[in-house]
Order: sequence, then C-alpha cells, then structure tokens
Amino acid sequence: MALKRPESVLVVLFDQHHRILIMQREDDPEFWQSVTGTIEENERPIDAAYREVKEETGISLSPASSAIVDCQHTNRFEIRSRWLHRYPQGTRYNTEHVFCAQVDSRQPVLLTEHTQYEWVTREEAIGRLWSPSNRDAITQFVPESI
Repeated sequence: MALKRPESVLVVLFDQHHRILIMQREDDPEFWQSVTGTIEENERPIDAAYREVKEETGISLSPASSAIVDCQHTNRFEIRSRWLHRYPQGTRYNTEHVFCAQVDSRQPVLLTEHTQYEWVTREEAIGRLWSPSNRDAITQFVPESI
C-alpha cells in the first residue's frame, strides 16, 4: 500500500434545508464525518474535493452546475495515532483544505467507504462528528436554516 500524503480535503455537503450529510466510517463505528480524502500528487485541492465527493457519495458535482465552494480555510491537526502507519515515517500532522457545497438531498447517495449516512441538522451534526475541524467547518461555513 502506498503511503498517504499528509494533505487532505474536507468537503461539507448540505442540502436545500440546510441539513448536513454525515457518514459513518467503516473502520470506526463511532466516527462520523463529512467527505474527506487525501490530495493526490500534483492534484489541486479543489480537484481533490470534486473527486472525493464523487468517490465517497456517488454525487457528481461540476463547477458549471453545482460548484463546490473553497472556504479559503486550512486546518493543521495531529494525525490519530492509529493511522500514523499510513503516512511516511515521522509524519505527525496533516494539512486540511476546507470546502462546502449545497446539494439536493433527494439524489441518491452511493457509499463506497462508509457504512451508512444521514442528513441531520447542524446541531446534530456538530454533536455527532468526531473531528473538531469538521464541527468547526459546519459552524463557520454552512448557512443556518431560516
């Protein structure tokens, strides 16, 4: 298995009712998250965001029809100890680029890396998401419902 680059994207998807899509990881049933993924070599963060949304949810977004918004925000966090073996030796921190997009929750979600998904309120998402940076992204970048 190739080692991962310590640079990733976080893409928060929300629907027309401002509900947040959260997904349960296959490798940790207590770990709920938004779309995330490693930026590949020579890939721009925005391109990784589009790719990861398609890979993890089956939802195809494009700049022409359903643009992903670059939140112009980057997080740096310590990688969980149980995942350090996936990175080059000596790597401790990951840089995460934050994006969001509004999508229609009536379109099917096809999971490939998660066991289940739910569309939940902002408050419920913030209470269930494992990652502090994921919770912060919702608070900062997802509009509140009216």
